[in-house]
Amino acid sequence: MQQLKIREIKKTSDKDVGDCIFISTFMNIYNVHVNRIPIDGSVNDIVHISGSHIPAFKKESERNERVILKFETAIGMVKVIMIAGTLARRIVPYVQKGDKLKKGDRVGIIRFGSRLDIYLPFKKVKHLTVKTNDRIRAGESTIAEIND
Repeated sequence: MQQLKIREIKKTSDKDVGDCIFISTFMNIYNVHVNRIPIDGSVNDIVHISGSHIPAFKKESERNERVILKFETAIGMVKVIMIAGTLARRIVPYVQKGDKLKKGDRVGIIRFGSRLDIYLPFKKVKHLTVKTNDRIRAGESTIAEIND
């Protein structure tokens, strides 16, 4: 199984999640592009936004076509954004509003080189288990330990 690359980690504020930890991953054309939920939760909202197809490893790719998934979880709102890249022209969500999911369940697929951003509530993250440039495996690697 190919490994994804952590491209950026930062503390930020998000309109949906509030103060949070932002973790961004990059998938090249050889990676598996099935995306998974990082924690148990139910789908609160799904929004598709049209946009560009700038290479997903660049900062400007925040303006690319994307699908925003919001999840109600035991730690609060968690947001996952599937972002299309240069070659990726199609994002296919596998979930619908109201679906209840378990950690690691598939939430969608992005066709070819792309990016996945995760927003975790800052106060609920005990500590991160990854750093920038680390390689992780979707559905297998732990990115953060959560406060109980």
